Amino acid sequence: MKTIGIIPARYASTRFPGKPLALLGGRPVIQHVYEQASRCLPEVWVATDDERISDCVKAFGGRVVMTSPDHQSGTDRVCEALKNTGVEADVVVNIQGDEPFIMPEQITCLCECFNHDATQIATLATPFGDNNEAIANANSPKVVTDCHGFALYFSRSIVPFIRGVEPSGWGNAFPFLKHIGIYAYCSEVLKEITLLPQSALEKAEKLEQLRWLENGYRIRVGITKQETIGIDTPADLQRAEAFLKR
Repeated sequence: MKTIGIIPARYASTRFPGKPLALLGGRPVIQHVYEQASRCLPEVWVATDDERISDCVKAFGGRVVMTSPDHQSGTDRVCEALKNTGVEADVVVNIQGDEPFIMPEQITCLCECFNHDATQIATLATPFGDNNEAIANANSPKVVTDCHGFALYFSRSIVPFIRGVEPSGWGNAFPFLKHIGIYAYCSEVLKEITLLPQSALEKAEKLEQLRWLENGYRIRVGITKQETIGIDTPADLQRAEAFLKR
């Protein structure tokens, strides 16, 4: 299979405008992401709607493709980027442009999901362990899988409910999985899912992947022990800088 990585990156972030160009360890955040992805993928592109980001990527020798400023999601931007590059790929990996510490092992784990013939979309999850506070956090979506490793449901609520056990003991009673928002798609499936209207579950939970499940697509979940470190705010960038120094 031919696999490529596409990193959607936009300038107009509400909480952190210009985030892809923010310096981390003396290099732009987007460069960190690009270089990490390039360690395990044969071809990586940055998809952006901003000339400043485009110029930055070209300056460090990366591939970049321009896309519309009107996309509602990274998935939509990745789909247009695939078309605009003209690359014929079997699998497309959507790598978040604000995760400079994404590990090649995580991307490899994601790609290995396509060794299963039934995989149409792949994503990652990591065990919560016994961290009940994290399990209860609505900003940390949970995923439950079937016995073959395919997603049954994603939720901001605590799923499953552990009957007969106090909430303080839930982390020890069930192997809860935290969803990590990195995806890979069969290229034809990517084109199909961007044409789907928003679904009822997606609107309720504000989780895009529920639209795909509601429409019958199979999402295989790779398990990783490594968490990602995203940058959503300037404060996150400061923490990332400290992490990089350590």
